[in-house]
Amino acid sequence: MSSEKQYIELYEQCREMIFEHSSDVMNAQRDAAFERFSQGGFPTRKVERYKYTDIQKLFEPDYGLNLNRLEIPVNPYDAFRCDVPNLSTSLYFVVNDGFYTQAHPKGHLPEGVIVGSLKEHATMLYNQLAGKDGDAVTDLNTMLAQDGLFVYVPKGVVVDRAIQVINILRSDVDLMVNRRVLIVLEEGAEVKFLFCDHAMDDRHFLATQVIEAYVGENAKLDLYCLEETHNKNTRVSNVYIEQQANSRVNHNVITLHNGVTRNKLNLDLVGEGAECSCNGCVIADKNQHVDNNTLITHHVSHCSSNELYKYVLDDEATGAFAGRVLVKKDAQKTTSQMTNQNLTATKMARMYTQPMLEIYADDVKCAHGSTVGQLNDAALFYMQQRGISKKEARLLLQNAFINEVIDHMELEPLRDRLHYLVEKRFRGELNKCEGCKLCK
Repeated sequence: MSSEKQYIELYEQCREMIFEHSSDVMNAQRDAAFERFSQGGFPTRKVERYKYTDIQKLFEPDYGLNLNRLEIPVNPYDAFRCDVPNLSTSLYFVVNDGFYTQAHPKGHLPEGVIVGSLKEHATMLYNQLAGKDGDAVTDLNTMLAQDGLFVYVPKGVVVDRAIQVINILRSDVDLMVNRRVLIVLEEGAEVKFLFCDHAMDDRHFLATQVIEAYVGENAKLDLYCLEETHNKNTRVSNVYIEQQANSRVNHNVITLHNGVTRNKLNLDLVGEGAECSCNGCVIADKNQHVDNNTLITHHVSHCSSNELYKYVLDDEATGAFAGRVLVKKDAQKTTSQMTNQNLTATKMARMYTQPMLEIYADDVKCAHGSTVGQLNDAALFYMQQRGISKKEARLLLQNAFINEVIDHMELEPLRDRLHYLVEKRFRGELNKCEGCKLCK
């Protein structure tokens, strides 16, 4: 059975059940997504944006799905003890792919701000960004997702306290989850998000995730995505962001523990004066695989984008970064910088990097660059001559290399916490977030 066939048959057999446990707004998008998926199927590695990850292979196993929405026995507040010190957050949980309604948020939100179940609050904006992409994983997610997270911040409201969303994977059997997030920021709104991915059980998980974010004029969105799962977890995440005039987006992806991860970002600057900063840091070893693929499209003039992605790969880990900046004809006065720097600690580690500029305007300042190398032998020798062991010297150099990305993050308490977690990760001490009681 092909990878596509099992999902096509699943949808045909369970369509009524899927519809029954979701909302009219989400259901209205399913059949069209199913038609696109049925016709196109999963992309092969001949497709440019999927050349570094075999998507068909990832979706071959027959995972279970909780389409009947059976209650998952977990109390996230008892299970999760991983608060970032000095970071006062409004805390919410998504268990597998459903908003956990029984948990009460820690922290008060301003009047008019909504954080809740997607199937209860989804608006007509749902799937308007993602549905235009024609991506097979996005269409599969649209077919099967029954709930998720909805966030709305009204005009002029500034949410001072960061919203922390804990995505918990929980199952007694191998499981596929399809998580959906819709974020709507009206004019002048500001909010910070921290998404933390954790796996509670030692099972094989396949998680698809689609995030859509609408950032209004003069609005500001900070989005931090931290993955700390395990080597049996497969995560395919597609993020779609649309920015209006003079808006600011700060998008950060941090991968500390994983199995196979594929992150895709589509970011559209459609209003003049919009700015975005996209940062990513990856630490991978053993046989882990991390693929970050970005497309930033400048539709109008006087916008700026900046990308910085860094990888440290050990053992037989594989990393990939493919970044493309598209500057359209009317996008004069565009400023863009893309940088990808990578360290391979062994001869078996592999890094694939493909920075791209596609420019149709003639008055722009755009640059890109990438490097793949090993630790500087002269620096290692210099430190050893001053009494530092080779192992410690390597750790210090790796820390300094990856910390450049972390230092770009504006959420100071999270930044301090990540410096600590990254050091523990390099020392091999970080099997899961300190204090976390997800694994008994």
